[in-house]
Amino acid sequence: MKKTVHIPLGSQHISLLEPIRFKFECENEKIVGVDADVGFVHRGVELACTRNFEFKQVGYVVARVCGLCAITHSLSYTLAAEKLLGYEANDRIKYLRMLMVELDRIHSHMLCLAHTAENAGFEALFMQIMGDRELIMDVQEAISGNRVQFDFIAIGGVNRDLTPELADLIRHNLTALSEKIDALMVLFEGNWSLSLKYKGVGVLSLEEAYTYNALGPLARATGLATDVRAETNDFPYEAIGYKMILESGGDIHARNFVRLREIVNSIDMCRNIADNLPAGEIQEKTKGKPKGEALVRVEAPRGELFYLVRGNGGNMLERVRIKTPTFSGIPAMMEVFKGSEYADAPAILASFDPCMSCTAK
Repeated sequence: MKKTVHIPLGSQHISLLEPIRFKFECENEKIVGVDADVGFVHRGVELACTRNFEFKQVGYVVARVCGLCAITHSLSYTLAAEKLLGYEANDRIKYLRMLMVELDRIHSHMLCLAHTAENAGFEALFMQIMGDRELIMDVQEAISGNRVQFDFIAIGGVNRDLTPELADLIRHNLTALSEKIDALMVLFEGNWSLSLKYKGVGVLSLEEAYTYNALGPLARATGLATDVRAETNDFPYEAIGYKMILESGGDIHARNFVRLREIVNSIDMCRNIADNLPAGEIQEKTKGKPKGEALVRVEAPRGELFYLVRGNGGNMLERVRIKTPTFSGIPAMMEVFKGSEYADAPAILASFDPCMSCTAK
């Protein structure tokens, strides 16, 4: 006899570090219905960008939307503002911006994999991955002066240059990290408790990924070829060795390997930037004030980050609209839960790598 029960997951839960609430309708142990509530954190960032800060300051404000992808938020806004000013950065500035974005992707993916290990019961592996992640955090701090809120990107350029000594540090730390990621891939590929038992668990099909507009690793794990880096020409990603990483399983195991393989690709791209950094100034003058409307898409660690910026020719902007990848991915996340066992819900949730700080900004 089937018994229907309603079980909440969040807004505070041991497997959920950020405030989102899923309400599961379960028949015995199987999830048959899902409802989601994301409205637990609201800081009024968008309104503050139009009322409290001039347009040259907004890039530093939106970096506070998220601690994991701060550089991507500041880059997205800066690109939009530069479009309104009719400015395009030189190659050196573009390469330095790409470097920080890809370093951000590496440490964000490693955090997700650490939580995946923790949810599988591998507490020691969680600590090991977080320790290895410090190799990237040290590089980011050396380049920008900060560990979380980098404040590296500015309208018209970047705030710090890459010295030969910093380039050597990048090469050294990336070489050390590459060996650790290779070992980690062996673990995820061959360990039953860590990853293999999640094959076929939390499946999102390719058709469902299309239907629910899945983004980022969640989409690419289904075989859906979507990545802003391949779809826009704001940055010369092909020149530094970008490859779109796809898996076909659509399950937790596939999402793990999309992130692992993207880390490897990002390491290669960062090495190429350090070895082939173009000459040029790191700061260039921009003229005028934002007038008109600009739309920008940037591939954040979790998928497409979308910015709309509207100006009227003054120092204060009329509108800043931010659509984050986790917000866009929630319909797909809800679909993945349906049909799964309730006991697998924490592992499925960790594989989404949700960021509620971005979503409920």
